[in-house]
Amino acid sequence: MTLEELKQKYPSAETFKFGDGPELSSFLIGLVRAGKKTATCGALRDFEGGGEAMPKVGRTDIVLNWDGSPALVIETLELTQTRFCDVSADFALAEGENDTLEGWQQDHQNYFERNGGFDPEMVLVCERFKVVEDLKTEGI
Repeated sequence: MTLEELKQKYPSAETFKFGDGPELSSFLIGLVRAGKKTATCGALRDFEGGGEAMPKVGRTDIVLNWDGSPALVIETLELTQTRFCDVSADFALAEGENDTLEGWQQDHQNYFERNGGFDPEMVLVCERFKVVEDLKTEGI
């Protein structure tokens, strides 16, 4: 299914990419497909002032592969805003990238340092989601 067809099927959907490069993006999409990643987060600053579209509970969004092709359709189940230093182990583990809160903290600190700066007090938009469609087999 093409991105245009998906936008017709899900007219309120926004599009976004996981990660900040092709390798991380592919890894994170793989975790979602394996059922290990059911949450994600981003710096609140990235959603302000015309940045990325803010997730909304109940809305379906299209996750893009790094090349811009559609990979998944997800539905946002829950949204919270939490300071980095207050993220719970439950949420960190739901991101599926690490086995410990400490591992999540280190990886995410590195990510935020690469992408606009890090502060332990920074506010994160924390999202829990479910997969609505996996487009992996499309076109094969």
